[in-house]
Amino acid sequence: MSQGIITAAYLVAAVLFIFSLAGLSKQETAKQGNISGIAGMSIALLATILAPDTSGIEWILLAMVLGGAIGIHLARKVEMTEMPELVAILHSFVGLAAVLVGFNSFIDLHPQSAIDLASNLGMASTSTKDVLTAETDVAYYIHLVEVFIGIFIGAVTFSGSIVAFGKLRGVINSKALMLPHRHKLNLLVLIASAIMLAMFIGDSTGLTVLLVMTILACAFGWHLVASIGGADMPVVVSMLNSYSGWAAAAAGFMLSNDLLIIVGALVGSSGAILSYIMCKAMNRSFISVIAGGFGNDVQSSGSTETQGEHREINAEDVADMLKDSTSVIITPGYGMAVAQAQYPVAEITQQLRNKGINVRFGIHPVAGRLPGHMNVLLAEAKVPYDIVLEMDELNDDFGDTDTVLVIGANDTVNPAALDDPNSPIAGMPVLEVWNARNVIVFKRSMNTGYAGVQNPLFFKDNTQMLFGDAKASVENILKAL
Repeated sequence: MSQGIITAAYLVAAVLFIFSLAGLSKQETAKQGNISGIAGMSIALLATILAPDTSGIEWILLAMVLGGAIGIHLARKVEMTEMPELVAILHSFVGLAAVLVGFNSFIDLHPQSAIDLASNLGMASTSTKDVLTAETDVAYYIHLVEVFIGIFIGAVTFSGSIVAFGKLRGVINSKALMLPHRHKLNLLVLIASAIMLAMFIGDSTGLTVLLVMTILACAFGWHLVASIGGADMPVVVSMLNSYSGWAAAAAGFMLSNDLLIIVGALVGSSGAILSYIMCKAMNRSFISVIAGGFGNDVQSSGSTETQGEHREINAEDVADMLKDSTSVIITPGYGMAVAQAQYPVAEITQQLRNKGINVRFGIHPVAGRLPGHMNVLLAEAKVPYDIVLEMDELNDDFGDTDTVLVIGANDTVNPAALDDPNSPIAGMPVLEVWNARNVIVFKRSMNTGYAGVQNPLFFKDNTQMLFGDAKASVENILKAL
């Protein structure tokens, strides 16, 4: 296949990736967006394999078969509740790939890296003396910078994603790590990395410098994510998505692959934009989140203590309350995902709507542990798109609502975010469900949420607790209806 056809194929793939991002921005077009992305990636892979300078095709095909088999197995096995940690670990793979590409690219040029680069540029000479012309010299040092920065971004993405996976999986404490002088430590790593970049450029055989920088970058990425609390993890996952995109773009520069640069830039920029939007929705500083909580050192003060007496209710009484309502809002959270309760919730929604009751869903920007987590679950259960609303679209309507069902949500409906300036979630906009006439909270127990703080909502006069598995509770309500 000629280079012109390869370039055209890459251009078509890039356009399809843009269509994919556009489609994924809305629930109604998400399926088409996925199809566009799959088509773009298929074209890109095919064009790369058939490129005239591609060698070792049998190894590439073997890796694709093995990787595809693992991917299909995971896709069939992983539950929707495990998608956030799956996404996090996939980000780590992208970071690790960038690190390996960087080391391979450097070793490929070593020890006669300048001569080899000149040869690759078509500037080889029979005399070693005149190989390092001004143009070759500049290109060579630019490539060294690409290698260094690519490995740095990849290492940060790799270790940070591993920590995010651990927090989401529950094997690492979700609370923010508060090391003494932690921001100064981060700054020190950045300064040390800048010094090592200068050393690396000055000594092109400095593999030791690369190794030391990689270790520091891994520690830096680990500390950045460990320093961010559980309530902000959805933003962290989104930000790691951006990092993985920039890591892929860096790998594209190292491999001189235009499509990889374009795709990496698309993923990196879209992930950064999404993170910024989520930070605004949570009243969080974008710089604070990406800098490991810099400038956001709020401490919790006794917020895990019980703050009153709660009242319990049974499924039959909840069903009677719903029948007597004219307006119902359901606010789902990660607990609904864990219990797989979205299907009976969809059935209750349909029954209530058949009775002429106005039912809507209120989705907080960070409901679940992944951007759009709740929207995907509800779409999976065939809940109509037009009744699934964002927080800003219906927060003012709770005062005119008869009944609110809080299914597996905690931190996103916590009034402490507005009332307690010392809370770890202080300032975060929340769904103001307590303004409704009746609030029913579905929970397994009175334990705190992912942010580790108690919720005063549970003790308000208009709130009643329905304890038990969310799916079983919803199914009992469905029977009573």
